Amino acid sequence: MNRPGRSPSGPSTNESRSNGTAAGFVPLRWPISRMSSAVPRYIVGIDLGTTHTVVSYADGGDPSRIEPLFLEQLVAPGQVAGRPLLPSVRYHPATGELAEADTALPWPVEETAPGCRPVIGEFARQLGSRSRGRLVASAKSWLCHTGVDRTADILPWGAPDEVPKVSPVEASASFLRHVRCAWNHRFPAHPLETQDVIVTIPASFDDAARALTVEAARRAGLANVRLLEEPQAACYDFLWTYRGRLAETLEGVNLLLVCDVGGGTTDFTLIRVDAGGSEPELERIAVGNHLMLGGDNIDLTLAHRLEPRLTGAERSLSATDLILLAEQCRRAKETLLAEQGPESVTVTLLGKGGGLIGGARSVELSRHEVLEVVLDGFFPRVGADAVPERRSGVVEFGLPYAADPAITRHAAAFLIRHRNDAGGAAPDALLLNGGVFHSPVIAGRMAEVVGSWCGRTPVMLRNPRPDQAVAFGAVAFGLSRRGLAVRRIGGGSARAYYLLVGDANERSRRGVCILPRGAAEGQEWTVERRNFLLSVGRPVRFHVFSSTVDSGHAPGDLAVLDEAGFGELPPLAVALQAQEQGDVEVRLAARLTAIGTLQLQCVAVGDPEQRWDLELQLRGGGPRPTASASLHPRAAEAQEHIGLIFGKKTRQFGPKAVKTLRNDLEKILGKREDWDTALCRELYAALLEGAPHRRRSADHERLWLSLAGYCLRPGFGAPLDDWRVGQVWNLYSQGLQFVNEAQNWSEWWIVWRRIAGGLRAEAQQRLFADVAGFIDPVRARRGNAEALAKKRAFEDMVRLAASLERLSAGDKTMLGGWLVQRLDKAPDSAELWWALGRVGARAPFHGSAHNLVAREVVEDWVELALQRDWKRQGFVAFAATLLARLTGDRERDLDATLRNRVAEKLVASSAPEIWLELVTEVRGLDASDEKRIFGEGLPPGLRLVDSAWGA
Repeated sequence: MNRPGRSPSGPSTNESRSNGTAAGFVPLRWPISRMSSAVPRYIVGIDLGTTHTVVSYADGGDPSRIEPLFLEQLVAPGQVAGRPLLPSVRYHPATGELAEADTALPWPVEETAPGCRPVIGEFARQLGSRSRGRLVASAKSWLCHTGVDRTADILPWGAPDEVPKVSPVEASASFLRHVRCAWNHRFPAHPLETQDVIVTIPASFDDAARALTVEAARRAGLANVRLLEEPQAACYDFLWTYRGRLAETLEGVNLLLVCDVGGGTTDFTLIRVDAGGSEPELERIAVGNHLMLGGDNIDLTLAHRLEPRLTGAERSLSATDLILLAEQCRRAKETLLAEQGPESVTVTLLGKGGGLIGGARSVELSRHEVLEVVLDGFFPRVGADAVPERRSGVVEFGLPYAADPAITRHAAAFLIRHRNDAGGAAPDALLLNGGVFHSPVIAGRMAEVVGSWCGRTPVMLRNPRPDQAVAFGAVAFGLSRRGLAVRRIGGGSARAYYLLVGDANERSRRGVCILPRGAAEGQEWTVERRNFLLSVGRPVRFHVFSSTVDSGHAPGDLAVLDEAGFGELPPLAVALQAQEQGDVEVRLAARLTAIGTLQLQCVAVGDPEQRWDLELQLRGGGPRPTASASLHPRAAEAQEHIGLIFGKKTRQFGPKAVKTLRNDLEKILGKREDWDTALCRELYAALLEGAPHRRRSADHERLWLSLAGYCLRPGFGAPLDDWRVGQVWNLYSQGLQFVNEAQNWSEWWIVWRRIAGGLRAEAQQRLFADVAGFIDPVRARRGNAEALAKKRAFEDMVRLAASLERLSAGDKTMLGGWLVQRLDKAPDSAELWWALGRVGARAPFHGSAHNLVAREVVEDWVELALQRDWKRQGFVAFAATLLARLTGDRERDLDATLRNRVAEKLVASSAPEIWLELVTEVRGLDASDEKRIFGEGLPPGLRLVDSAWGA
């Protein structure tokens, strides 16, 4: 297929002559090519699935056969057996729960924590089905969840503190590590790490999720893997199965729709079929956007349906009990939908003594009921113009699932979006993949709906092994790369990539194309029409967007980055390092790597051999604010004015000139609350340059702290904020110069509260340690701590401590306890109530959702708030709103009865309508409440992409 624009310059001969990464950036590298002199004997395909991991392989010397690998795993205490499927779950047993012999494998077993040997596979699923809070499941879904730190130890989600936890990356790595050990036990002379390994991923995985998958493989000892999209793998399996009679099988087929419904994701892919040659040529022309919707959602829907029949209408299950019930529903679903399956099965939820249920309870689930849920909810009959319904986001077990569960509506929207890519044609063939399509009824419904759009029944390309097709197809892909068995599916990059560029005269975001859709792997594209001037030694961040829609853009073309068609990647960063200081003129060079991700380099215009890699920034999660690109026309004048007060040369200014600087800046720039993000960051640059001179007087110090914190708030949201916050944090160890000035202490704590969102966990922990002795009522009574606290702005210390969202749940619980003790003596303190609301908030402002205060503890705080008069004390009502806010995540949300009481009292006290909505609906904040939470308004042009499921 001919692509628009100039031809690529060809693969680079020099990957990176000079690289540098700024302190604090997270480098994440990946292989660009497989540089090996010896051809590996085996080609191994690994389907790293949400529900199961499957492995197949072929001997390169005998490409006529693809074999499944029976993976040895524990199937009972001390009993090991080979199975074609490895459940993608791990169980963390309690101390003494299992003997060492119970978990013994033919190879050494890792330890999650001292004395904790995780169980992986079939036996782990058995143990997890009867024990609460110890099963790590759906790790693949967490791997692509941008709302949490995917490298942090957060799984099992919602588990008690005593249960060891792992990160989504490490959980995925443990399944791959198990595969490597099982393979090496079977083929000791040909270790897996030296073979040709292909790992499959959803087509909708973005660059971050792909890179994290490669990182998981690296941790598992597989340093060189290729990634293949699962729908393509399923198609390769079809090509392998029907090799030799492909032309006959695809006769009359022009456009193939691949629908892959896995455990955690649903993927759509369009493949054009050209039968003009001796053998059909296939080219992928479109892939769908990320859609967290799959078999897990069906299980969860069934669990919700059975929940009231098990517990009664007035009760609800805990998050861990719901996980157990969903697991039981998964087993029941698979049994009922199997060929020759029974008409009904019994679903049993085990009891836990005197807990919620008290004893085991059972309910019947019929095949008819399962089909009703699946067909009406997930595969309804819809028209060709259907679009997903807008509903509140569905959040369970901490995962933000697709709001609309109707897979057929998402499929219709996908075809509409890519109608031009298909030349206006409708798909005339359908390839279904995924365990849900084991059921002929469900497969028939999907074919019926697609046929109704096309006006004819699509050709059904049969998938003889739905559970193993992806792994088999990965091997077939590997064979095709060696020129064996089947032809390769063309298509190149499934996405076009754009670099965000600023324009002071435009309000909408614009981007310049840096890699066109369809770009072939390894070919370099340079943006020759646009150069950049970068400062050596200073970190620079680039914001990159991608689009699956073929716009025809070539490198250098401009596009409007509307939210509907473009997705934002984590930022790319670089710190140019060279022998000489100064500015370097560079142009960008981009290529598609072997794992399907963007590689971006800065190439010196004067010396093309000098290159710098840009690295993905994947630390943490969190909402991504958007910042205005405009800059005030008098910004330079304002910076010069700041330099008059904080410049290098000593100047004799009277106290009045220092005190009036803020007013002088407002005369130049307008009201301070109207300073947008870009302007604030420019002013901060001048303040940072003058930081060494902030100690000229108490007024200098107080003013510098006030302006620096204001201009850098909230510590994130603009390019290079992490670098800026790092620079100002270096000043913390220097402390205050004028320690006897109470107002200076107030500004000191305020500056750290204002930029807390940009501080790392270690910095927040240090701040907490320094103020904890003044807030803890017990320690505050010792010595002169109370008197000292008054001199050092106690209220500002409290507000700072409450804003440190990256503290552990234990520290937050302890801090909340101190606040409650103080409220006993000062029940009318607005500062204490505000702080309690922040500490126990269900939806954090900048932190991660995995380290919140336990729901049971927060419920006690809400009970305390309910005793107050909310009409007279509106600040208590707002604190209760934060504590009772509905997120949709059962692990975080308070008991429904308690939330209803909060809602009723909000109505009775005539609280703002949005407060009531925050307690009764899953919704975002408005600007006024954002301001109330943060403590002041955010810069204009910076708006948090608020999400009730957290950061």
